[in-house]
Amino acid sequence: MIDTINQQLKLSGIKQALKQQLEQPNLYQEQSFIERVSLLLTHEIDTREQRKIDRLVRHAKFRLPAQLNQLIYSPTRNIEKAQIRNLSQNSWLNLHQNILITGATGCGKTYLACALGHEHCLQGKSVYYIRLKELLESLFLAQADGSYRKLLTKLIKYDLLILDDWGLEPLSAQQRGDLLELIDARYGYKSHIIISQLPQENWHEMIGESTHADAILDRLIHGSIKLNLKGESIRKQLNKLTDDDQLS
Repeated sequence: MIDTINQQLKLSGIKQALKQQLEQPNLYQEQSFIERVSLLLTHEIDTREQRKIDRLVRHAKFRLPAQLNQLIYSPTRNIEKAQIRNLSQNSWLNLHQNILITGATGCGKTYLACALGHEHCLQGKSVYYIRLKELLESLFLAQADGSYRKLLTKLIKYDLLILDDWGLEPLSAQQRGDLLELIDARYGYKSHIIISQLPQENWHEMIGESTHADAILDRLIHGSIKLNLKGESIRKQLNKLTDDDQLS
């Protein structure tokens, strides 16, 4: 009977909770019918919410399984708990602001971005992580096979788009045009996190042709939140700890 209800109505949360009530009747015998039904419905809602979060995290394609409670804070890193706590809230997303994370290789830029993205998935926001080179290659191939508009529409819909490895290579004319179209379509009602080891003052040169560079950077930088991570490479520190453990 329970399995039939689940198959027809897709109420796996209620199925699980009802099974628990049947297996442990003593825990629920003093509760009224309404109270027990309320428990079943609450469990169904919680189950659906968890499935949605799991789906959002899976579709985000995060490079790292990062979480904010695992961040390393120190004065040398130029990262403060109060600031990250504020960014963990939806206010900047609701205002459609961008976050620009810069710093040397290995200082934890990608981890921080993925941790923020994961936190907003938990709050029901759609997030997508991709390296800039991979994004531009996907747009180029989509132009060739006729799926460009479909891909662009998909990318536009994400509440938060995380672009990693920004500025590793100069952009071609085609790449500048594709990037501007995407950024412009999302400007004013979606947010981005840009991750780059290239200082912001060099971004204009990386993009190239001044008209496109001005337009792209104006949309990304205006009103943005800037995080410049500093300090010794986290990777080097972790490798050193590993080496010390092996020597001890």
